[in-house]
Amino acid sequence: MNFEWPWQYNFPPFFTLQPNADTRQKQLAAWCSLALSYCRHHKLYTLDVMEAQESPVFNNKKIERKLSMEAIQVVFEELRKKGNLEWLDKNKSRCLVMWRRPEEWGKLIYQWVSKNGMVNSVFTLYELSNGDDTEGEEFHSLEEWMLLRSLQTLQTDGKAEIITMDDGKGVKFF
Repeated sequence: MNFEWPWQYNFPPFFTLQPNADTRQKQLAAWCSLALSYCRHHKLYTLDVMEAQESPVFNNKKIERKLSMEAIQVVFEELRKKGNLEWLDKNKSRCLVMWRRPEEWGKLIYQWVSKNGMVNSVFTLYELSNGDDTEGEEFHSLEEWMLLRSLQTLQTDGKAEIITMDDGKGVKFF
């Protein structure tokens, strides 16, 4: 399945931060939406800021336009404010991208557990994110850091308990 680019992506001014405050807010909202949609489509959870400028998201080779490094930082800061991005280092060179927040992943996982009659079952983290039973589920191949955060939200809600097992971590659902 190919990624579907929004109409703005082929509009050259989209790649220049607009000076008008209202226009800039709409532009940033469109950039945030594009970045999250692209990461979701390609199941990307981490981004390197230096590599981002060469990524198809911020570099449209067809119209020979790319978003400046400064503008990419503005987009990333907007994503951070919305809770969709978290910096991995003080230099802000790498980040975690959360196109779905931990609570949303937790809800999806718990719906799957309930739907399949697996409440009161214990899973390893590997079984949940890479097991045959979860093949075809949206959370299949979810990176471990996000899986753990998602399960922590379920633990806070009393729907799961993260446990330490001989070969790593697991979870029991209630």
